[in-house]
Amino acid sequence: MLNDPVMLARIQFGLTAGFHYLYPPLTIGLGWLMVYWFYKRWKTEESVYEHLAKFWTRIFGITFAMGVTTGIVMEFEFGTNWAEYSRFVGDVFGSPLAAEALISFFLESTFLGVLIFGWNKVSKKAHFFSSVMVALGATLSALWIIVANSWQQTPAGFHVVETPMGPRAEIIDFWAMFFNYSTIGRYSHVITSSIITASFFVMSISAYYILKNKYLEFAKKAFVPALILGLVNAYLVLLAGHHQAIVVAKHQPAKLAAFEGHFTTTEGGTPYYIFGIPSEKEKRVKYAIKIPGFLSFLVHFDFNKPVTALDQFPEEDTPPVILPFFTFHIMAGLGIFFILLTTFSTYLWWKGKLFEQRWLLWIFVFSLPLPYIANMTGWIAAEVGRQPWIVQGLLRTSDAVSKSVSASQVLGSTLMFTAIYSILFLLYIYLVKEKIQAGPEK
Repeated sequence: MLNDPVMLARIQFGLTAGFHYLYPPLTIGLGWLMVYWFYKRWKTEESVYEHLAKFWTRIFGITFAMGVTTGIVMEFEFGTNWAEYSRFVGDVFGSPLAAEALISFFLESTFLGVLIFGWNKVSKKAHFFSSVMVALGATLSALWIIVANSWQQTPAGFHVVETPMGPRAEIIDFWAMFFNYSTIGRYSHVITSSIITASFFVMSISAYYILKNKYLEFAKKAFVPALILGLVNAYLVLLAGHHQAIVVAKHQPAKLAAFEGHFTTTEGGTPYYIFGIPSEKEKRVKYAIKIPGFLSFLVHFDFNKPVTALDQFPEEDTPPVILPFFTFHIMAGLGIFFILLTTFSTYLWWKGKLFEQRWLLWIFVFSLPLPYIANMTGWIAAEVGRQPWIVQGLLRTSDAVSKSVSASQVLGSTLMFTAIYSILFLLYIYLVKEKIQAGPEK
């Protein structure tokens, strides 16, 4: 592996993208919670909303800065490690990535400046409007990135032209490219999961304050809207994920088969594996706990209609199974956990008993990393499950790397990026911890 530039380039991009994706989901979801707190600050005279708006704006600002810093590196990787890929998709990716920078990023960053530096300088109404623009900018930023990534999964609105340097994809229908088969489902999934991430982040910190008997009014007024938003989106992400799975079954059936450890097509219904250990050598899932026919029902709404398995594809076109299988099932399992926890907690809140349950508050404290794990495992499943294609059916990953970059160069830069990103992550944890310990009134 250390002598394979393709694998090393994949590892490097996976590490840098993973580090970067620690931050955007929090800003996307937190932005909309901030809209609520800035609105309440504008419309009420309760000072607690001033503290809520200020405290979470500080957290948002730190997170936004880290997201920008860690995201820049990936753009350079397209040129250094993935030159052939960049040449092939440049015409397609140029417009959405430019729009993300020129529209969404500047919208978010400009109005974030108003939020951070506008206290006592602009009206509460203007501050509230700025919070809406920040949330909208963060949400739209994800849209352009998802458009570009979804086109890799389900290409549309293009044709391939031959050039002196090789084939190149060019847009012939912008809106077909924009609304390719998987854009809407994947974007919905990303936004709902981002809101869950922010909701659990806020609930975790708020639960910690309540358990420590500190800033009780602040913590409770933060916890409740985060809980309600988390509850709604826990159910919405299930619907978005199911829609996305149907699209995958139609347009990327080998990926779905890898997700489900479905090696051999059989007559009748296809089971859904709740647990198991896939064996690529034996072409089966060992120690399986399964629901007969349930995968058929999820895909076809028919318990008896078979789902296409990996044996229907040439071996050189099939993805690995073990990593997509486990990451997909971890993501799905955590999604069910979020539904159960937020539903039960909302019921207790409705009964007026939520904040008396210390054991439950501790669960929220320690649940903070779980949405991050769900996000990461979901992306790993999606990207590894697309292999061996970097652009589905058009460009193989092995043909997309730069021809002039050696394995040692990629390895060296990977180690450097890992060290730098680790330092940045520790700095982020330190800064957020300092803000939490200082409390909302500092």
